[in-house]
Parts: sequence; C-alpha cells; structure tokens
Amino acid sequence: MDEKKINYRAAILVFLSITILLVVWSLKQNSSFFKSAKQTSIEVGFPAPDFIFPGLNGKMVSLSDYKGKVVLVNIWATWCPSCVDEMPSMEKLYQKFKGENFEILAVSIDTLGLKAVIPFMKKYKLTFPGLIDPAGTIRISYRTAGIPESFIIGKDGILIKKIIGPIDWAHPAVLGFFHDLIQRPLPGSSKDFNKRG
Repeated sequence: MDEKKINYRAAILVFLSITILLVVWSLKQNSSFFKSAKQTSIEVGFPAPDFIFPGLNGKMVSLSDYKGKVVLVNIWATWCPSCVDEMPSMEKLYQKFKGENFEILAVSIDTLGLKAVIPFMKKYKLTFPGLIDPAGTIRISYRTAGIPESFIIGKDGILIKKIIGPIDWAHPAVLGFFHDLIQRPLPGSSKDFNKRG
C-alpha cells in the first residue's frame, strides 16, 4: 500500500511538473506575441498605418499618396454629434492651409457610405476630402476606441499626435501648431541638413 502511495505521489508530481512547464512555455509564447503586437500598434513616433478608401468621387485614395505633406486623418460618422460639432472648425483649418503641404482625410465609417456622406458634406459646406469606409476597417488598424478620433501625421509618415474626441481645429494654438509642422522641412531633406549644420 505504501508503494502505491509513493507511485501515486510520483505520478502527481510528474503531472504537476509537466503542467507547470507547459504553462511557463505558453506564457513565454504569449509574451513574444504581445511584444510583436505592441510593435505594430499605432503609437506616436511610429509610422501611421497606410490605408486606401474611395473618395466621394469614387477615386481610390491612400495615405501614402500624401507623403511629404502633413496629414490630419479624422475618423468620424454623420450620426455622431461630436463629429458634427467639430466639422466647421475642421473646414476652417483646411481653408487656412489649403494649397500648402497639408491635407485632411476625413474617413467616414457610416454604413450607408456615399448616401449618408455626400448630403452631409453639402449641407455643412465641407470641401476637404471625404473618404468612405462603411465596413469601419480603419477603426481596427488605427485602434480607435470611439469617434471622433484624429491622427496628425508628419511629412515622413510618422504619427505625431493622436486626439480622442472633438476639438476646435480653428483655435489659434491649433493653427499655430499646424503652421509650424507645415513649415518644418521633411526629416532628412537638404533643408533639414543645412539647419543642423
């Protein structure tokens, strides 16, 4: 009987040892997964994920088309009151820097797509580019928690700032911030080199 107890205890110890080893191995695997997931998340100082969506005219537009420009990516919907509130000031920002190294890409996640967005843009006299993402895929790649969310991307494609919620885009401090970004030379350009030298 003592021998059976010893074998039973040994079996339990072996089982526990194997279980512990499997748990440790599993945690190690998950740790490397989380590290790689963290590297691909959208964070200030890292490249903004590229995307391609149709514009209001049906032409496909991608973020990478605007390399060399400061880009404000705004994720919004016509049914979102906060989004509606900030749109007039976003139009003022667009008019202020239109024609300079600046662009706004307002990505709508309205499920009705063009049917919702075109009348909305006309009603509020919005002239900046509107893009259509009825499936809301940009919310996954940009890891949004809600809307509106905005992402300011530098001329080199690096995320400079993430803004959760609406803001007054025509506020003097915001206009000054964009002015400075637009005037700043593209990192690595000869102008940038001469400034450092």
